[in-house]
Amino acid sequence: MPTEEIRVCGTVQGVGFRPTVYRLAKACGLRGDVCNDGQGVLIRVSGSEEAITKFVARLQTECPPLAKINQLTRIIYERELKFDNFVISTSVSNAIKTEITPDAATCPQCQQEIFDPFSRFYRYPFTNCTHCGPRLSIIRAIPYDRCNTSMSAFGMCSECAKEYHDVENHRFHAQPVACHACGPTAWLERADGKSLTASMFSMMDDVDAVCTLLQKGEIVAIKGLGGIHLACDATQETAVEKLRQRKRRYHKPFALMARDIEIIEEYCTVNPKEKELLTSPAAPIVLLQATGKKVVAPSIASGQNTLGFMLPYTPLHHLILRRMNRPIVLTSGNLADEPQCIDNDEAREKLGKIADYFLFHNREIINRVDDSVVRVIDDKTQTIRRARGYAPAPISLPLGFQNVPQILAMGSELKNTFCLLREGEAILSQHLGDLENGAAFNAYQDTLNLYLNLFEHQPEIIAIDKHPEYLSSKLGKELADTNQIKIHQIQHHHAHIAACMAENGIPLDSPPVLGIALDGLGYGDDGILWGGEFLLADYRKFQRLATFKPIAMIGSDQAIYQPWRNTYAQLISANLWNDCQQQYSDLEIVKFLNKKPLKLLNQLIDKGINSPPASSVGRLFDAVAAAIGIYRDECSYEGQAAIAMEAIVDVSSLNNYKETPKYPFNFIFSDRIYCIDPRPMWQALLDDLQQQIPKPVMAAKFHKGLANAIVEMVKHLCQENLINQVVLTGGVFQNCILLDQVTKRLQTLRIKVLTHSLVPANDGGLSLGQAVIAAAQLIHEY
Repeated sequence: MPTEEIRVCGTVQGVGFRPTVYRLAKACGLRGDVCNDGQGVLIRVSGSEEAITKFVARLQTECPPLAKINQLTRIIYERELKFDNFVISTSVSNAIKTEITPDAATCPQCQQEIFDPFSRFYRYPFTNCTHCGPRLSIIRAIPYDRCNTSMSAFGMCSECAKEYHDVENHRFHAQPVACHACGPTAWLERADGKSLTASMFSMMDDVDAVCTLLQKGEIVAIKGLGGIHLACDATQETAVEKLRQRKRRYHKPFALMARDIEIIEEYCTVNPKEKELLTSPAAPIVLLQATGKKVVAPSIASGQNTLGFMLPYTPLHHLILRRMNRPIVLTSGNLADEPQCIDNDEAREKLGKIADYFLFHNREIINRVDDSVVRVIDDKTQTIRRARGYAPAPISLPLGFQNVPQILAMGSELKNTFCLLREGEAILSQHLGDLENGAAFNAYQDTLNLYLNLFEHQPEIIAIDKHPEYLSSKLGKELADTNQIKIHQIQHHHAHIAACMAENGIPLDSPPVLGIALDGLGYGDDGILWGGEFLLADYRKFQRLATFKPIAMIGSDQAIYQPWRNTYAQLISANLWNDCQQQYSDLEIVKFLNKKPLKLLNQLIDKGINSPPASSVGRLFDAVAAAIGIYRDECSYEGQAAIAMEAIVDVSSLNNYKETPKYPFNFIFSDRIYCIDPRPMWQALLDDLQQQIPKPVMAAKFHKGLANAIVEMVKHLCQENLINQVVLTGGVFQNCILLDQVTKRLQTLRIKVLTHSLVPANDGGLSLGQAVIAAAQLIHEY
């Protein structure tokens, strides 16, 4: 009788794959066994050839909802199988090649159980099954078995053990399975250490009491799946503003959670694609267009026309929101820019002056995992922050990258992720934040060490950004020196382009694309800060064909947070400041700038003191926003002015490319490179300011003019270099209007446009690009 060994690789552990194998093998009349090991799932079966073939076919078509088969191989098994039936065998430890599954939102069946008074999981906040619940957030090692998770501290009761071993139960081999009798517990504390009042106990339980506290305007720190959140009623401005002041997050939008889609639709429009994302196992925050029918507190997302909503993704959240018929704020539990707290004692120390109450539990969070953020543009998902629900699911690499050695890419300074490359796939870490914060950098190192150990990853090459001051690059150099590993320094914008190429499946040896990378800034090959680049690029190399005119960033990083500095630098560069004094002296922006120490600023520019030139389109956006009166004086986070300007755009002015006015840009050729010069745009903008043209119209004219300049440059470069494929990348292309305008106009020219979906266009996707470039360069060397 034929006997085969079947190897299955992919997302096949902790997702109900072995139970599915078991059921299908029994249905096909096979005998043998299935087990987890370091490479995935190993199946040994004996039966008729027809039965085995049918089994394999059904395995691929009836894969569990959270599973993903990347590879299935069948070989003849030469030894004797000593099984009379089909069984699930004990996991085997060997070389780690399998995947770790992302945390998954509560499935419908578990939701039903926690609200069913006749279920033993009624109101149990840690209910989960094979198809949902914690994964990455609780894992210490693989194989993914209970002993390798933070659930090892909780022994199963007889009832849970019975379900765990019952092949017909949806908790069959669900590692975090637990109940009221044997699992983690949640409890409520006052932040001031005082005892809870007797009135609190009139609630059903401590979790239910949280809802009442939120309705009363209190701030509650809630320990969830991958971290601790701060929550308050999103409709009470007093509570929201209190949270902002205590947390020191003065302007960045707050994420919202609502009980169900119906509540979200009272505040935002939700199209079918957005609904699909909200209700998916990943359950990310989805940026939605606000309708204005019902409004949240004004300071939730000041200066924006979108709201970031998510649905409850754990039983704990479902139970808290059961009686809540309005949205709540659910933002990371930290002080501004610090990592999210994950430990109870740490939260008491750091959040004690922010929260009024704590809802804690005693299941340890091993891996800090922030909430993912996505949006839908033209029915396509755009990932802004890749974390819970998505990381660390691997990204399959294009043809040509199958046999590259192990590579570690360290990522950027801001919005950091790192990337492990191995055997044709990239494992991108969850979003780790901005490394300039000391606590965030420490968390980055801890997470990196955890991943290297989990995946037994021993890199032969380390890829870093070329910027000499990035902490990720410095750490990469230290690791390379300590372990005598070769290091590859990767140019920032080349990495952006390569990341987009990789996620779009462009094969290794494909001809070059025209990559357009627009962002805040990155270290250029000439030692100048770049941020508006047109690169002829493949995975191995690039040639800079065009750029935006470099403009001084007066005060360096201060220019990021004080947009007026960019306005003044632009006007000086365009030789328009004298005109401003003579023709436009009554304009608010001119009056504002005249109050600044212009003599000192001019000296900084002339002598190049702390005012590096940068071709940054991000800073151009800031300059225009400040000129028309949007966050002119100060911003609390990078891009705040630009985001606010996008939000006020008069959309009706965008619909007709030819008839609606747009601001003009010049094109010059200097030093063997084309350059986009914004001087005429500034002349036209000053005229509009003098004529008191409404801000939304000026914002629209700028977006249209910039899109037109980009498209005209692309037309010229594609013709000159015989290219028909363009990559749009960098944080500036998170601007929906600019992305839409450029994409549609290029498509009308029959130019193929590649954009991001799986990984962020911002620096969160940079490590993927670094990794594939290093791999391509290594292959080329051989």
